[in-house]
Amino acid sequence: MRYVKWTLILAVIAAIVAFFHYSLPQHDVARIVDTEVARMDAAGGDPSLPQTRDVRLIYTKYADGGEMEYRNEDTGWAFPWYFKFDSDRLQNKAADFKSTKDQPRWVVITHYGWRWPMMSMYPNATGIRAASGPSEAGLPLFNIIFLSVLTLILLMLVRIMIILRRRHVDPVVARIDEELDQSAGWWKRQWKKISG
Repeated sequence: MRYVKWTLILAVIAAIVAFFHYSLPQHDVARIVDTEVARMDAAGGDPSLPQTRDVRLIYTKYADGGEMEYRNEDTGWAFPWYFKFDSDRLQNKAADFKSTKDQPRWVVITHYGWRWPMMSMYPNATGIRAASGPSEAGLPLFNIIFLSVLTLILLMLVRIMIILRRRHVDPVVARIDEELDQSAGWWKRQWKKISG
């Protein structure tokens, strides 16, 4: 039973970590090699909606030769709440930053999501800015502040629950225990009368 409990706890922790890793912004330093608009099939959904869509793609290469592709779509009011409404402008900016291996222009691409080729899943680029070089290391300040505030809120909620339990639940449980003890004492006295 102990293994089942720890397996469930680890599964919940893994799901929470995966959720935040997918949703929170990440920053990659790369050079843009190409941009395009590709027609893709919509994944499932309502058959009354269009079954194909145009997706803006940004192709990049890292300093170590690795490659990454990003989609560039508006998030609008949907989750995760990046409130991105300027995918055209970002695509234009990405096209302007295109460079070659001989004359690289390094950029920091802010994005969320994962690249999963089997599912044709791309991280969504939310911002592009010039980088000082391929080794620029940025501090994920937003993620640090967000997770710190979230942790403080959770700690405050735990503290409030502990206080409420001490003030309201523990006295009721103590009263019930006392009444059960008194009731058990009455039954013991009755048993002694009968048996003795």
